[in-house]
Amino acid sequence: MSRPPFVTLPENVTAHPLSTERGRFAVLEAVPPAGTARRGTALLVPGFTGSKEDFLALLTPLAAAGFRAVAVDGRGQNESVGPRDESAYAQGELAADVLAQTAALGPDAGPVHLLGHSMGGLVVRAAAIAAGAAPGSGVPWASLTLMSSGPAAIEAAQQARTKLLLEALSSMDMESVWRAMRELDAEDLEGTAGATGEVEEFLHQRWLRTVPEQLMATGKQLIAEPDRVAELAAVPLRTLVLSGAVDHAWPVPWMDDMAERLGARRVVVEGAEHSPNTERTAETAAALVAFWNGNGEA
Repeated sequence: MSRPPFVTLPENVTAHPLSTERGRFAVLEAVPPAGTARRGTALLVPGFTGSKEDFLALLTPLAAAGFRAVAVDGRGQNESVGPRDESAYAQGELAADVLAQTAALGPDAGPVHLLGHSMGGLVVRAAAIAAGAAPGSGVPWASLTLMSSGPAAIEAAQQARTKLLLEALSSMDMESVWRAMRELDAEDLEGTAGATGEVEEFLHQRWLRTVPEQLMATGKQLIAEPDRVAELAAVPLRTLVLSGAVDHAWPVPWMDDMAERLGARRVVVEGAEHSPNTERTAETAAALVAFWNGNGEA
């Protein structure tokens, strides 16, 4: 569970719904300060058990660099509504949502840079593959970033832990599952150790607001995702693979190999693990801005 370092919105960040042809999605948005050259828009897609707030610390530095930054709650996540039906969260449905969100950014969005964190990386990958396969439509993004997201299913030990969570979700209500998780080693299993006060309350409420069927459907995807690297490599899209120096969901060597197979730029953020967006925000923002500005290879 990715934990934002804070949840109070900075002055330059607004919360509002993004209306699309597939429904309304809750977003956090920051725009470049007055007088700053606008370089495009970043659409940020969170991962399993996550939300738009996982990118909150990134929004201000990205905006300061000239990028309109839009972080979104996917359907059934946190403040975006979703049905109590697992089929609504099939990967193809989530990918179609990303395409609709991109279109809803408007004609003045400029070049749009798409980023997915963890499970969100699998979703944006599916969206890119779908867009690349659609006849005559073209890919609507200037680049794709896969952050702490790997080539296929998560590592075996993480699969086992995810299966335990899915079993709990199938037999317990969300509050009971939360309490059970908090009784376990939060650092080891859910990444919430050290969260206190306002952030801890946010994590609790985010969990309760998330639709359990969304968690069940996406958890199953994490366990069963096939290797689609070759399909993505066939899409004409500049790609960055970014991760921390340690990752227990997809080991770093897996992501190294994926980047090589994609011909992608590869960035490892030292001192970070599965959530460089919250653990090493300044370094992560700098790497993203450099890539989006076309600095370096890939």
